Amino acid sequence: MPDSPMLSSVRDLKALGTDANGRPFAALVVVKKLAAKTASNGNAFFSADLGDRGGSFSCTIFGDSPVFETFKSAGEGAVVRVEGKVDFYQGRLSPRLLRAEALKEDQLGAPGMIENLVEVAPEDSTALWAEFNTFIDAITQPELRATVRAVFDELGDNFKWAPAAVAMHHAYRHGLLEHTTHMARACRALLPLYPEVDADLALAGILLHDTGKVIEYEGTLATKRSRRGILQGHVVLGYQLARKAGIKAKLDPDRLERLEHIILSHQGEPEWGAAVYAATPEAVFVSMIDNLDAKMGMVQRALRQANEGEEFSERLPGLSAQLLTKKLTP
Repeated sequence: MPDSPMLSSVRDLKALGTDANGRPFAALVVVKKLAAKTASNGNAFFSADLGDRGGSFSCTIFGDSPVFETFKSAGEGAVVRVEGKVDFYQGRLSPRLLRAEALKEDQLGAPGMIENLVEVAPEDSTALWAEFNTFIDAITQPELRATVRAVFDELGDNFKWAPAAVAMHHAYRHGLLEHTTHMARACRALLPLYPEVDADLALAGILLHDTGKVIEYEGTLATKRSRRGILQGHVVLGYQLARKAGIKAKLDPDRLERLEHIILSHQGEPEWGAAVYAATPEAVFVSMIDNLDAKMGMVQRALRQANEGEEFSERLPGLSAQLLTKKLTP
């Protein structure tokens, strides 16, 4: 691509604002989502989410666009160098793409390239994992502790790397580890307020509640749902992991059933993916902490990605609102 502009990050492009509409740009992005759709006139188009470590944007790629075939061939998870014109639609960056080139694997070896494309948890993953293991060790009931340990022995390092979602919350590398550790911290802080909640069961439920996501999601640069993730979902997959480990550890049937129920109900509502409504003190407790940390994770990410001087974020789907990101005046 001769005579092309210097590469900009997604964060740089969003910081330009609507005054920059029409300005040429170039960027290196990961195809995070590529949904094929058909317009009312019968013409094909893609609804695409493209991004790097600092954020992402959505755009529409019509069938007659010069980049349509490039994206069709590249698919989700590809790294693409794009050029186009800056454009904002309803306050959101939605550029018009004019040129695109999918990079091959041997072109991704430049120093820092992958690091600039892949978003990671802001906390150190090694420290998070060390802290996570202290929560496992804090479970006092031996068979319950053995059950939890067995699940993570089976998952191995995959749990440490996995995102907690495709797009909604903690949707980045090590995001699942970060989300679960944050929940365990909240559990430890809140348990003294609710003596009706069995501490061991609540902690075990929190540590295991999203383990099915390690199987549900796949992809190195972009996250998508696996075959088993589509056909079964992380709630069922996590239930299967816990049940297998509990039976092997000889966990008593009552505790195992209650642990399974926490996993099956933690999504809160059937329309959100829960298999059942929470019906034990521990399941209600875990579901509420999960919802809290998921939403606060969206808040923390929006604040990290906010540009200097920006008053509001883009609309956050999980909050159904824009977030006030401007700092409180001292």
